[in-house]
Amino acid sequence: MTSEEHLYILALKQCKNIGNINLKKLINHIGSAKKVWESSPKSLLSTSGIGKHTIQNIGNKEFLLLAEKEIVLCEKQGIKIISQNHDLYPKHLLNCDDSPVLLFHKGNLNPNTNPISIVGTRKMTSYGKTFIQELLSGLSNSKVSTISGLALGVDSCVHEESLKNQIPTIAVLAQGLSSIYPPKNKGLANKILENNGALVTEYASFEGMAKENFLQRNRIIAGFSPNLIVVETAYGGGSVTTVNFANQYNRDIFALPGKITDVYSQGCNQLIFLNKAETIVDINSLIKNLNFIPQPELFPKEETKIEIDPEKKDHHKILAIITENKTISLDELADNSGILHHKLLPILLDLEIYGYINCLSGRQYQLN
Repeated sequence: MTSEEHLYILALKQCKNIGNINLKKLINHIGSAKKVWESSPKSLLSTSGIGKHTIQNIGNKEFLLLAEKEIVLCEKQGIKIISQNHDLYPKHLLNCDDSPVLLFHKGNLNPNTNPISIVGTRKMTSYGKTFIQELLSGLSNSKVSTISGLALGVDSCVHEESLKNQIPTIAVLAQGLSSIYPPKNKGLANKILENNGALVTEYASFEGMAKENFLQRNRIIAGFSPNLIVVETAYGGGSVTTVNFANQYNRDIFALPGKITDVYSQGCNQLIFLNKAETIVDINSLIKNLNFIPQPELFPKEETKIEIDPEKKDHHKILAIITENKTISLDELADNSGILHHKLLPILLDLEIYGYINCLSGRQYQLN
């Protein structure tokens, strides 16, 4: 897309009642943003779902002048503008109905990494920080990038730990890239750019900052990746809105559980209870569930097994029987061991949890 098309999109974005969805409708129907800007009201109203109130500001010369100034500003400040047909436009975000028609960015957007969105409370605890450190350390040899919102707390920790582990990190802002919010994170934003990361927003400098921008920012974080990880959040925290967007986009969502008495674990616990997120049990299983190609050093073939108490003779007996057979059914185990089904099942569950066996469909068991 040419800068001329960007110009007319920026002009249209200033029109009342023209958001991303209506803008896409008009461009798809008329042919281009420039044609939309220059079309007659009759032509515009022939677009399905578009009414008089939507098109009333189209053609306002002041909007076009402001758009021209924005493009000049972006050029001076090294801000790049990309549209949805650009190779660098995030491929997962592209599939969201309300995805931004334009994105502004500084830095490096690498389409060849696996993006992971990670969000959480601004009042992060040591529990959340330790989890982020261990997760990103575990991902340091994988071809991933992290996505968060540059806010204080969890967001900042995600960006900082990504930098420590040489993982590219992308900060999604709720305002134009001419300024950084919160100001305290200006240094962090610069480090992100210096270390192969990027700053991204859908907002031009003339759009300013509004409370609702942060909610809209959250939808971009949710749409950026096929996976969303929620570290810590209270009831009704901002992360919950990100989860709601991620659910709408059919993303895989994982939440870090905690004590029911810990305020900033209660939101995560509720998400898990409501089946809006999967429980994070440990770092290795989480990384496996993210469906990335694991690095050999992260996942050794022989995982540590819990030692079976020598006094648990039935456990050893069952394990010996399974070891002798490639696959064996519950009924066969009962016959061979002489142990009744209701006593056998808890033993098999223990052996599975300890890491010695796998349970297959149809109550078949095999050695791990």
